[in-house]
Amino acid sequence: MRPENQSSVSQFLLRGLPIQPEHQGAFFALFLGMYLTTVLGNLLLILLIRLDIRLHTPMYFFLSQLAISDISVSSVTVPKMLMNMLTQDHAIPYAGCISQLYFFIVFVCIDNLLLAVMAYDRYVAVCHPLHYPTIMREELCVLLVAGSWIFAFVHALLHTLLLVRVSFCAESIINHFFCDLTVLLKLSCSDIALNELVLFSEGGIVIILPLASVLGSYVHIVTIILRFPTTKRLLKAFSTCGSHLLVVSLYYGTIASVYFFSSSQDSKDIIASVMYSIVTPMLNPFIYSLRNRDIKQALEMLVNRAHFIT
Repeated sequence: MRPENQSSVSQFLLRGLPIQPEHQGAFFALFLGMYLTTVLGNLLLILLIRLDIRLHTPMYFFLSQLAISDISVSSVTVPKMLMNMLTQDHAIPYAGCISQLYFFIVFVCIDNLLLAVMAYDRYVAVCHPLHYPTIMREELCVLLVAGSWIFAFVHALLHTLLLVRVSFCAESIINHFFCDLTVLLKLSCSDIALNELVLFSEGGIVIILPLASVLGSYVHIVTIILRFPTTKRLLKAFSTCGSHLLVVSLYYGTIASVYFFSSSQDSKDIIASVMYSIVTPMLNPFIYSLRNRDIKQALEMLVNRAHFIT
């Protein structure tokens, strides 16, 4: 703690991505395209699920919630990053930084919880197919989603309230493209022992428990399949769980690289953050739809309906 360096910080400076000035234009176009793809792709997925009655099932209900969260997590970070690249004004007000941090934690947490809920849904579908309609009834699905959203808001509020109690040094330059919690804690000039304790205990549990739920679900699925291994059964299990398993691998792999296996070079942390806050939300609708017959049929019906109207 260095009292002489403490000040009432009114704004932070986001250093942004480690990009050379002559390449700013190309990367601006790239990330703008990725952001628009994320928003339009996930909105289309939500629209298809809403309009096609065949998609009114628990799996697609959870998928629509994941799509909403993916749009939100990208919208929290990418527009500000693009504005900074376009105007070269890297300042962000203190209140804006805290707000960005809060909502980023909310939507990352809800992604984490929804992946666990979807894993449980796949477990019931594969291991208890005859009881699936009675287990995954509408009331339980709504309760799981509502509980996930409420927990995410409370979880984010806890870390945000702990952060606003600390003082920041006059040198308030954030070596990142958004207000990330771990980076902000490095800028603090006051005691952050409580923040770090909560971050690595409660925050770790929020990541580890859903991950354990996902792994447990797939262990049960693999166990059931291996009891009577047939080609048809393996292909059916892969078609049912393959997309979700790929998204889980992308999500947890990038989070692990940031918070557990990151090197001392901040640029590598930023690249990993780009992966789980920009790339993964963009890929999710493609991963879930390219090999999904129901989504393809719903899309064909939507296109045919649009042609009929015109």
